Amino acid sequence: MGGVIRAHTEFFRVVEVPAYEPLGYGDHIYLNITKQERTTRETQIELSKLFGLRREDVGHAGLKDKYAVSTQTFSLLMPGEETKEEVKLIESSLGLTVNWARRHPKKLRSGHLKGNTFTITITDLDTPMAEALTMAERINEVVARVGIPNYFGSQRTGRDGRNVIDGLNLITGKYHEHNRWLRRFLVSSYLSYLCNRYLSERVIRGLFTTLLRGDLAKKHDTGGVFTVEDVATEQQRFDAGEISFTAPIFGYKMRESKYEAREFEDEIFAGSMVTFDQLRKLGADGTRRLGRILPIITIKPHPEGVTLSFTLPAGGYATVVLREFMKKEAINKLIDAEIDEPDDVPD
Repeated sequence: MGGVIRAHTEFFRVVEVPAYEPLGYGDHIYLNITKQERTTRETQIELSKLFGLRREDVGHAGLKDKYAVSTQTFSLLMPGEETKEEVKLIESSLGLTVNWARRHPKKLRSGHLKGNTFTITITDLDTPMAEALTMAERINEVVARVGIPNYFGSQRTGRDGRNVIDGLNLITGKYHEHNRWLRRFLVSSYLSYLCNRYLSERVIRGLFTTLLRGDLAKKHDTGGVFTVEDVATEQQRFDAGEISFTAPIFGYKMRESKYEAREFEDEIFAGSMVTFDQLRKLGADGTRRLGRILPIITIKPHPEGVTLSFTLPAGGYATVVLREFMKKEAINKLIDAEIDEPDDVPD
């Protein structure tokens, strides 16, 4: 149905779904903040300066879009009991909205996140409203049945794949980067590209809607991961949306699949131009990523277009969902204003 996103900042809203709730006591103040026109890192720096803290004493679970109305939680290492004065100072000095403040014993860290809920309005549609809504509902039916490949978005890979190229050159020793955070980000960008290649090949070969023997599958309800031995039995659970295969984020400690699934993953890595020894030297442990997402999407008409609302697990990209509905190359250029954070970036 074409269209554009972020015609107005308020047309792109994201709210964190926390992995846990603060306990109400402890040395860290958890602040749930709504912001816009600010990156997560900018907010982190502002909070640290406001209270005279080191930047690493201000925690967050993930990065949020700058050009969006985003609600996320930060933690401040500030022993004490009361939080009212801190809230007043943040709202008066930084112009941020503090939704609530509670204490917790430990710092909020990257990955302490269950997911994100998005409410996004697509405007400037290429088709009339009635036709766009009908089309969106038809697309949604397919998405609900088969899911969407859990690709990394261009926030990770960069414009025209620039981050991927720099990451490859860094891994193979053709490029050096002294900044530890950026170095790990670029390595992660290349590994994200390999994960995307794996998912793309799975789609091309007609394997996205079927399990392979030896796949490492993940249970959607509990998060448990197991090896697929009996494909016929597990395929029924796959079709019912109870489990999905996982995709490799290659690294020297990555949990390996078996049988045909292992052969498929080995084939992808063989064409990567990097080695596990190189990844080991850079500390790239590797992990598994949910291979498909099954978002429950609500579609509503809007005076300026169509609004989609859905929740994605942590690490999922809203633009990957949107492009299934918009189906235009321009979506690849609608990257977020701040670069994404790799899963293994140290605090």
